[in-house]
Amino acid sequence: MMGFQLLGTSQAVVFLLFTSSLVLSESYSREDDREQLPPVHDDESPYGSLWPVPQSVHFAPTVFSLSPFDFKIVHGPGSSAGADCFILLEAFRRYFEYIFHYSKWEQDSWKKSGEGTELLQLQVIIGSSDAECNSYPSASSDESYQLTVTEPAAILKAEKVWGALRGLETFSQLVYEDIYGRYLINKSEITDFPRFTHRGILLDSSRHFLPVKVILANLEAMAINKLNVFHWHIVDNQAFPYQSSAFPDLSDQGAYHPFTHVYTTTDIKTILEYARLRGIRVVPEFDSPGHTLSWGKGQGDLLTPCYNGEKPTGSYGPVNPILNSTYDFMAIFFKEISETFPDAFVHLGGDEVDFSCWHSNPDITKFMEQQGFGKDYKKLESYYIKKILDIVSSTSKGYMIWQEVFDNEVKIKPDTVVEVWKSEQYQDELHNVTAAGYKTILASPWYLDYISYGQDWQKYYRAEPLDFNGTVAQKKLVIGGEACLWGEFVDATNLTPRLWPRASAVGERLWSSQSVTNVGDAYIRLVKHRCRMVSRGIPAEPPYIGYCDHEYKGL
Repeated sequence: MMGFQLLGTSQAVVFLLFTSSLVLSESYSREDDREQLPPVHDDESPYGSLWPVPQSVHFAPTVFSLSPFDFKIVHGPGSSAGADCFILLEAFRRYFEYIFHYSKWEQDSWKKSGEGTELLQLQVIIGSSDAECNSYPSASSDESYQLTVTEPAAILKAEKVWGALRGLETFSQLVYEDIYGRYLINKSEITDFPRFTHRGILLDSSRHFLPVKVILANLEAMAINKLNVFHWHIVDNQAFPYQSSAFPDLSDQGAYHPFTHVYTTTDIKTILEYARLRGIRVVPEFDSPGHTLSWGKGQGDLLTPCYNGEKPTGSYGPVNPILNSTYDFMAIFFKEISETFPDAFVHLGGDEVDFSCWHSNPDITKFMEQQGFGKDYKKLESYYIKKILDIVSSTSKGYMIWQEVFDNEVKIKPDTVVEVWKSEQYQDELHNVTAAGYKTILASPWYLDYISYGQDWQKYYRAEPLDFNGTVAQKKLVIGGEACLWGEFVDATNLTPRLWPRASAVGERLWSSQSVTNVGDAYIRLVKHRCRMVSRGIPAEPPYIGYCDHEYKGL
């Protein structure tokens, strides 16, 4: 349950300075613009600018000052993590810079203008004997933390480093500047943990190539919003930018350019480590048997030849499911993938398979008759998918799939994660998937590539993953959701502002208590949170009219 202690009226003046310097109020004139606004009745939120809202928040009117010359983030007494815990040392540096990025004061002049009790330290204490400093985050990572801000030192407690990372983000959001440029923080008590364990962003690097720098910037934005899964839709029909060591022709022939538009082993290691340091899992998706035209450019006989009558047309369809060579290739390929990507899961796609080419191919027709499939091409698809699932299982990986694999009654492992993406009656799909006992993640209401005029973040914010007819046990099988930004109209020039802060709405929905639903309050905080992202170098687009004290400075 979420708790909150509201300040008295006489105490509110100090507290409402809480990040108020991030953005000032706007005036509105256009009637059509006014219709876009949520029902805001005040210009401050009781949660300050915290995003997402923690599970339990208690603020007091007592204010402490922080000096960029005296304040330190350190390992606390009794912590199982020490000086060799690079993930925390890097986080300490990163958040110190975020907190004091805009300091303009020399040390002596700052001390002369300082008032009140000074907060000297944030002590970070990891409770578990295994802090997981050298591990990758997983589907079961503990992200819970407790944060107490009082003098002379604030205390951040977490069982694992993953909770400490989330708590450091929260602490950084509590610090604000007054009108004189002094850094202040209110006495606070916060207990927090995510509502859902899977809080993802899907990016598509096939329809447009995304430079590594852009991917890293969005991993940073994900951490700021406490999102923890990067679903990397790395290849598709249009391009195969993944550079395979076992099959180099896949990218040599299938990428937009074999040198400039590929992800090398070094690139992937860079992305994996950058994500790890921010508590973010990287789940790659290699979708088949459909969405594979780019695969066929570098791997002969992998795709099905299409026919017009008795003659080949020269075009190709999905992966050819009747050849042994197909599965020999897939076994080697997915062994490489299992070794390249450390996460316990790989996304295998399985969506939108066009059966027309299979139907036209005489060899496929003969195989169907031999197998007793008749003319039911869903059975042929199931035949293929089952073999791919067995191959991936042999690498000790779990798998995620799009909902069509479940809908077509393919036999899947009990620990399979089914991703629900179709917008039509997705509540019924959630019911069906969970009734069958499978874990699921929801993407249907969060396709951010669909854009519209106005504040569409509100509809993403209002979407509720558990709003379907099901038992308590079924709803426990919903482990989270993903905001998806497909790449038909998105590349490095517009991806980040199109994604943020719209994806922030999804982030709060998946982290905060189910009772956090006030769109008016969310708007107040989102405006400030967006300005905070801008101040950290993320070119997040504005939710509405206004400005930030620290505007985006460009690349």
